[in-house]
Formats: sequence, structure tokens, C-alpha cells
Amino acid sequence: MIPAPHITRAPGGGVAGPARLPTYALVGNPNCGKSTLFNALTGLKQKVGNYPGVTVEKKVGTAYTQHGQPITVIDLPGAYSLAARSPDEAVTRDVLLGRRGDTAMPDRILCIVDATNLERNLYLLHQILDLGRPVIVVLNMMDLAVKAGLNIRVARLEHELGVPVIACEAVNGKGIIDLKLAMSRADLPLSRHAWDVPAPIAPAVAELQASLTASDGKPPLIARAEALLLLTDPDSVRVAGSTPLSARTHDILRGWQERWHAQGTDWAGTLVNSRYEAIGLIAAEVVLRQGTTGPTPSDKIDAVATHPVWGWLTLGAIMTLLFFSIFTLAEFPMNFIDDQIAGLANQVKDTMPAGDLRDLITDGAIAGVGGVVIFLPQILILFFFIGLLESTGYMARAAFIMDRLMSRVGLNGKSFIPLLSSYACAIPGIMATRTIEDHKDRLVTILVAPLMSCSARLPVYLLMIAALVPGERVPVATKVGIMLLMYFLGTFGAFGFAWLFKRTLLKGEPPIMIMELPPYRIPGFKDVTLHMLERAWIFLRRAGTVILGISILLWFLSAYPKAPAGAPPQAQLAQSFAGRAGHALEPAIKPLGFDWQIGIGLISSFAAREVFVSTMGVVFNAESDDQDTAPLRQALLEARWPDGRVLFTPLVCFTLMIFYVFAMQCISTIAVVRRETNSWRWPLFQIGYMTGTAWVLSFIVYQSGRALGLG
Repeated sequence: MIPAPHITRAPGGGVAGPARLPTYALVGNPNCGKSTLFNALTGLKQKVGNYPGVTVEKKVGTAYTQHGQPITVIDLPGAYSLAARSPDEAVTRDVLLGRRGDTAMPDRILCIVDATNLERNLYLLHQILDLGRPVIVVLNMMDLAVKAGLNIRVARLEHELGVPVIACEAVNGKGIIDLKLAMSRADLPLSRHAWDVPAPIAPAVAELQASLTASDGKPPLIARAEALLLLTDPDSVRVAGSTPLSARTHDILRGWQERWHAQGTDWAGTLVNSRYEAIGLIAAEVVLRQGTTGPTPSDKIDAVATHPVWGWLTLGAIMTLLFFSIFTLAEFPMNFIDDQIAGLANQVKDTMPAGDLRDLITDGAIAGVGGVVIFLPQILILFFFIGLLESTGYMARAAFIMDRLMSRVGLNGKSFIPLLSSYACAIPGIMATRTIEDHKDRLVTILVAPLMSCSARLPVYLLMIAALVPGERVPVATKVGIMLLMYFLGTFGAFGFAWLFKRTLLKGEPPIMIMELPPYRIPGFKDVTLHMLERAWIFLRRAGTVILGISILLWFLSAYPKAPAGAPPQAQLAQSFAGRAGHALEPAIKPLGFDWQIGIGLISSFAAREVFVSTMGVVFNAESDDQDTAPLRQALLEARWPDGRVLFTPLVCFTLMIFYVFAMQCISTIAVVRRETNSWRWPLFQIGYMTGTAWVLSFIVYQSGRALGLG
């Protein structure tokens, strides 16, 4: 049994702090199945947030041992080494070393190892075993190792390392019971592994260890591990969130570095090579190859998926399938949601007397939130596809395919993964940039990520497409074609500005991409579904809080001050607070073909782009109906300028879509960019260049269209 939850052991021994559950840290290389194992252990008992001071995602869950005891599991960001090269790897290192004041040092460590690439994964494990902490090794993807002709001698590996090794197939649930039994043990042994530090380096390790123990208060084993880390990666002491070293430790480190530099000794390379030699001896003992090695199934698929021609066609087909699914599979649930919302509004109208309160509930709350919630099925499909691409391993191939194109704009394929994630939402896309090592490349990717058309733009596009195309219903092929055009424009804009920024503000050579292509896997539908539901809940929470509040506020601003009795609805809106704000904005947007009513939508959508749809419903006193948003669409088609001209012409609808492709209409994204860059300089610059670009391009499109007689 594990120690009773009412006792917490301090890193150096003894008892410390208030009662808390025993804590396991889940660590491993990227693509080792760590998230799948975390979901298998914790299920829905998870909390997702951010580590204070950085936008690195913090996932904490509650698991239960085979004896029914609760334990806390922290899913740390993937890392190849404790010598951090990016913010997420720095968080993993600092949590394990007890450097972060906001996260207690874990009691034990679960290290996930990819059985198909054991030697590479053992490097991180080797460093973790240096910490002298209780460790359980989870040898994951054993089924894929067998298919690759690898025979992993699990018992031999356990003997060599001196810690429990559990063979596992997390995606299939195999080995989970054995793992929970191991997690229940109170007598987890400390590792017996030992490796000889090279003789020229050993005195420095001993001196640094003594200083870290005496001056910095580190336990001896952690002090030794940190001494090795400092010599491998001296920059690790300058990462935000790390506890600063004492002056004496700094002096010792600097003194040895100067001595080795004078002698021509590559101390970091010597340490790394020595560690790899020790790892190679272990791998030679435990990994046996059976038969001749030929092309793996992943190799055969990659012959097509990463081909210079067929790879692009495959990527294009996948994106086309994605958008086609958004418009076909989502139609029935969207109609169902709309019927429920309309029924709820009618029920309120039937049971309440006419008046401001009833209008507030029906026209403000229900119409406002309902106009956005109706698009939930399409957003679910989008997040499901993104999760599917990540789970199968295709996302890395998409980055590989895009690397050649990305290099032409000054970035590499690693930047494409955050950009692709931004199709779902710019916020997780910007957070995903933490895996980019180069600071300038990371910043450029952050600056252009919001240009990728996110799911919040979908409601705006759909409404404008419905109003743009004549006829009762819009053909699916037309929707897909226009939608692909909008996504292409956003992507082209992102690449164009990346090229510009890399040659002006943030000059730098295109980095060489070194990226692992994980083997293709059968998707973990449980993990994909959990990810999809998690993002759906975030969307619904925003609909029930931010969008609800904005809808109520907008209703108030549109309803007050009251017009004289008997005045038409347009007169009421024109002299309301919202109307006055729209009229104030109209001179700036009239050259784009927009009037003050559209201006109200532009102002409100700064809180969230999808609010534009509910705003139009309130402004034009209409509601969304089916997938073509028929009543609201009809209201838009009937809208007029004061001189009787049609307001929402096809040219204006198209121009409005262009504006939303490029405009920075999202306060949440601005806040994340501010926190990610730790400065207001870049989010303000982002607002300026994106909004300016949106206005200029919309002006060109609208005025050119009018000159050609299209408006």
C-alpha cells in the first residue's frame, strides 16, 4: 500500500506540509502515449489550467489504485531531456527538481517509454533515475514493438534499472491493472542504476553537488542530478520560474567552465556521450531484433503520405473531407438544437406577459446564446478531426509536408502544427508554439496564428454565405468552395506576414527542422472524444457566460433609451446606445460597404467573433433557424440603406467575410498573446497590423467590386 494520504514526505525526508494525496508525475518523450495513459488512469477526473507565469498547460487528475486509494497524477509536458530547450520542457524539469513554488515536488514518478524506440527514450529516463526518487517505468506500445520485430526483455530491463518496469498498451487498456498494482506499493525501490561520470568532469560534479547541498539546500541526490544538468546545459539556470542559484554555486560553475575552455575540453559533449554509452549498453542487453527488418507499415503509408506530389494531394483531400463533414454531418443536430431553442423561446412568450423582461429573456438571452450554440455540432466535428489527426500520427506528417513551404517564409514545419491547431482555436495554437525552440520563430508564429480561420469564424462565414447565395438553400458544394477560399486566404495571409516579419522585425535564418515521425497508430477514440468534449465544454461555458452577458448587455444597449411610443423598431435602434456607437463608427467603415448596424456587430464581436451572429439577430430582430439561418438571412436580405439600397449585397457579404478573415476580433486571444510574450507590445502590434490589413483589403475588394458593377 502507498503511504497514507495524511502524511506528506518532504524531498529531503521527514514530514512536511498539510495533508494531501500522494502525487505521481507522469513524464515521457513527446508521442510516447503519455496523454493516453493519463486519460486511462484518471478518466474524467481531470482539471486543466496553466502554470502561473507561463502558458504551459497544467493537467492534474485523480486516479485510484487497485486498492481503491485516491492518488493525484500530474501530466507534465513532453520532453526529450531535462536540458530544456523550450518553455514546456523547462516546466517539466523545474517541477521534477522542486523549483516551482506553485507546484509541490511529486512524491513519485511514472516515466513512459516508447518500446519501439527504447534507446532514445532511455536518455530522459536515465536523467530521471539520477534524481534518486521512486520511479515506475511504463514500457508503452509493446504491440507496435512486436510488429516491428523487437523483443523487449522486460525482466532484464527491470534488473538493469532496479525499478519496476510495466509492459503496457495504453491505447488498448492492457497493463493498466499491473500499473495500478505497482502504484499501490509502499516499498518502491530506488534505482540501482549507476554510470561513471568521465574522470575530467567528476571533480566538478562533486564540488557542485556539495555547494548545491550546503548553499542551496538541495537533497544530495537531487543536488548531484542538478550538478550534472548544469554542466550539460548551463542555460537552465536562467529560465523564468526557476529558483536562482547561490553566488558560490555560480562561481564554481564559471570557474570550471573557464578551466575546461582553456584546456579545450568539451565538458557538455563529454557528459552527453558518456550517458549515451551507458544507455547503449542497457539497450544492447534488453532489445533483441527478430528476423530481418524491412519496411514497416508506417514506412509504406509514408511512401504516399509524405510523397512530394501524393502527400500534398492527401493533405488536400483530408482538408476537403473535413469541411464537407462540417456541412453534411452537422445538419441534423443543428436543426435539432434550433428546434429546442425556438421551442424554449415560444414557451417563454406563451407563459409571460409582454414587456421588457420577456424581451430580455427571448430576444436577449435565448436568441443571443442560441444563435451561437446552434453551431456546436460543427465545432465538435472540427475538434474531432484535429484530435484524430494528432492521435493517428498524421499531424507530424502534415508538418513534414509543409516544411519546404514554411522554410520559404523563414519558418520550419514545427510552426505548422500550432498554425494547424489554430484552425480550431487560436488560443491552443498559440500555446502550442512553446515547442518551438527559437525565440524569434516562436514569436512570428504567435503573431500570425490568429490569421488561421478558427472555429469562432464559422458562424460568421455561414451566415454570410447564406445571405450571399440566392435561393432557399445553399448547395453543399458552394458552401465548401467559399469556405475553402476563406481558409486559403487566412493561410496565405499568415504565410505572407511570416515572410515579412522574418525579413524585417524578427530577422533570422530559417531553422533546420528535426522532427520525429511517430509510427501510425489506431486512433484512441476515448482520448479524441475526451479532447473534443473538453473543448466543447469550453465553448458552451463561454456561450453561457461571456456570450450570454454580451447578449443581455447588447439587448439593453439596443432597447434603451426608449424611443417615443409607437416608433418603428429601426427608430428605436437608431437612437439607442448601441445605435449611437454604430453611428460613431460608420464613417470609418462606410467605405467598406458597412453601415452603423454592421458596426454594432463589429464592436460586439471583439469579445468573441461568433457574437456577430447573435448581434445581427438582436439588431435586425431575427433569430437563427436552420443550417442556412433562414429567418436571420431573410432579415439581412431585407435590410436597406436610408436611400433604399440593399445593405447586404453579395459584394458586401463577401467583403465582410474578408474583414473577419484578417481582423483581430478576439479579446481572449489578445490576453493569451500578452501572457505568452510577457509584454503589451506584441498584442497591440497584432491588433494594429491585423485590423489595418482587414480594413485595407476590405476597402480594395468592395471598391473594386463597385467599379466593376458588382455592388
